[in-house]
Amino acid sequence: MAFFLETLFGGLMAGMLYSLIALGFVLIFKASGVFNFAQGAMVLFAALAMARFAEWFPKWFGFQSLLLADLLAFAAAMLVMVGVAWVIERLVLRRLVNQEGITLLMATLGIAYFLDGFGQMLFGSDIYEINIGMPKDPSFILGSVFEGGVLISREDLYAAAIAAALVAGLSLFFQKTATGRALRAVADDHQAAQSIGIPLNRIWVIVWSVAGFVALVAGMIWGSKLGVQFSLSLVALKALPVVILGGLTSVPGAIVGGLLIGVGEKLSEIYIGPYFGGGIEVWFAYVLALVFLLVRPQGLFGEKIIDRV
Repeated sequence: MAFFLETLFGGLMAGMLYSLIALGFVLIFKASGVFNFAQGAMVLFAALAMARFAEWFPKWFGFQSLLLADLLAFAAAMLVMVGVAWVIERLVLRRLVNQEGITLLMATLGIAYFLDGFGQMLFGSDIYEINIGMPKDPSFILGSVFEGGVLISREDLYAAAIAAALVAGLSLFFQKTATGRALRAVADDHQAAQSIGIPLNRIWVIVWSVAGFVALVAGMIWGSKLGVQFSLSLVALKALPVVILGGLTSVPGAIVGGLLIGVGEKLSEIYIGPYFGGGIEVWFAYVLALVFLLVRPQGLFGEKIIDRV
């Protein structure tokens, strides 16, 4: 039972991180109706900026405090992501208003390749370290219930807590603020939103900036765990099945989908994997997403689209 709980906790914590990345997809889709294929590249670009600024600032300004250097690096990386959002809106989205969805999808694919290449040119292509002070040593809990206790990763626990707080904050932002309601209005109908005075260009800059902030937090956490390397953009693609499972327009769906996939892939790898030679964790999420596309294409919490003729 203790081993099962260790696997379950590990899956829940991994799932919360998947949810964090999936939020970037959901935010942009809710505000623009665009499936942002560049979200993985944004995670990588933000993590590279954070890692390199944290390395450069003590050399440039002579900081003795690593905490101060990390805080300034985070702020600088956030400014970079806001700048990226402004450039994307100015040079790409503004020229593609009311275009077909496939046109916007291809535009985000181009943005992804650009950010991958530009990030490598600007920040380098080595593996970089992000140290934000999260404890690396594991801990044992429930020692009075199970002999030897249950082993959990304190780093994963901290990361899951950060992700949960951000998810809760964004949920409140969408539901309770005027800007959040404006974002939802723009997602429903661009032209109708413009007709009642909602500035579409400003809304898109805001939502891409928020998605950039989410990408920065996700990149910072994953970079702390795995190191900042170009495989991070592939890790971010695990969020694709999450949004398919939870629904492209649902923030709670991103949370539930991430948790289900995180737990499902861990348990299937441990308990089913030995019968198939292992490797289930690699493809489990995508097979589950395919099943949902066949049975419930809108996902668990997505809105069912009915075309009346």
